[in-house]
Amino acid sequence: MMNGSEYIESLRKLNTKVYAFGEEVKDLVDNPLFQPHINSAALTYDMAHDPMFEDLVTAVSHLTGKRINRFTHIHQSTEDLVKKVKMLRMIAQRTGSCFQRCVGFDALNAVYTTTYDMDKKLGTDYHKRLVDFLLYVQENDVMVAGAMTDPKGDRSLRPSKQADPDLFVRVVEKNEKGIVIRGAKAHMTGIVNSHEMLIMPTTALTAEDAEYAVSCAVPVDAPGIIHIFGRQSNDSRKAGKIDQGNARFGIVGGEALTILEDVFVPWEKVFMCGEWEFAGSMVEFFASYHRQNYGGCKGGVSDVIIGATAAIADYNGAAKASHVRDKVTEMIHLTETLYAGSIACSAEGRPTPSGAYFVDPMLANITKQNVTRFIYEICRLSHDVAGGFIATLPSEDDLFSPEIGHYVDKYFKGVANIPSETRFRMARLIENITAGTALVESMHGAGSPQAQRVMIMRQGNVEQKKKLARDLAGIPDNS
Repeated sequence: MMNGSEYIESLRKLNTKVYAFGEEVKDLVDNPLFQPHINSAALTYDMAHDPMFEDLVTAVSHLTGKRINRFTHIHQSTEDLVKKVKMLRMIAQRTGSCFQRCVGFDALNAVYTTTYDMDKKLGTDYHKRLVDFLLYVQENDVMVAGAMTDPKGDRSLRPSKQADPDLFVRVVEKNEKGIVIRGAKAHMTGIVNSHEMLIMPTTALTAEDAEYAVSCAVPVDAPGIIHIFGRQSNDSRKAGKIDQGNARFGIVGGEALTILEDVFVPWEKVFMCGEWEFAGSMVEFFASYHRQNYGGCKGGVSDVIIGATAAIADYNGAAKASHVRDKVTEMIHLTETLYAGSIACSAEGRPTPSGAYFVDPMLANITKQNVTRFIYEICRLSHDVAGGFIATLPSEDDLFSPEIGHYVDKYFKGVANIPSETRFRMARLIENITAGTALVESMHGAGSPQAQRVMIMRQGNVEQKKKLARDLAGIPDNS
């Protein structure tokens, strides 16, 4: 297993092509725009070497019997599923941010199960290829970026009916050595500081969409791949340490648009190629695994928000007010409700034919649906308690200015024995962690709210519930 420093050094060996603000980035690892995201991912490597966290952040590979980083593990029990959630909350409490490895973790598990099912039905050898790739990932502690979401174009049209056929990733060539793919993947969390990307279809497909039924692994720096880094909330503040709020770890996961311009993939790293009937199940496996996460990681971030809110109330001299205590109580209630959902869908998991364990999909979707609402309320309550000054503070340059700094220090004082800089720092943390990109990610990460509602209705077994009601009412089933 790598440690954090070794992970960072491994990124220097890559030739990842990244653009930000219209220019190619030549010094990714040392660029202030990317360092917080790299630091948060590095923590997942360091914590695996800390005896205090070993039980959660590491696991024993079912393939080799070796101890590995849990982010490269295939779940072998409901205990594994529960430990995953506990691990995510624990790491999020220490980063206050996205640490990016969950997407690849979920992709590995989804593709593992789907390839097993494909081979069993079709006689293909995709699962063996996936296992070989997984062994490479585990042995080298590779950071994998899960790549599911396509740009999608006109949402009313299927992939094969789009005006531009490249709006979903597709196979444009097959030969004896491998395949060539073209298109793009959007909202790619942690992609610029990953080693490999694991591509999956983004939706269920029909026979007409067969060229879009592709799953494969590609190095992030393979020829033909370009990453266009997305704007982040307050990204123009990255030169400062206070104004960006969470200087070490950032706020979200460093998302990017990844262009695949005729990228070659050898057959040994291809895990689906045309088997359109399995695209939907791969999507469902991945989505459920990923929605499982949110009560864990968002629970950990919410723990930080609660702490920051309670602290700013102390600094404002309002901590003892009954309405403040009630609002903090509600924030705790909402956070623990999210966490309970993630634990529940994990504890209710079940084995698949592959031997890997899968979460309860209904409870996973319920958890993510709650995240789309509860995080906004947690943040709203934080803004309420903190006060309007979190949005109107002058910059840290003003605070430290020889000419005007004493005014900023004087007039942004709260409780007399708390330095203005302390209050300033906590306000910036609240502002950055509760606004902008982080909120949108809570809404649309792991799928939009409507995507969860579709799954909830599909899995809700309404007909069975009707029967329960008919039985109690004394109505025959055929009535």
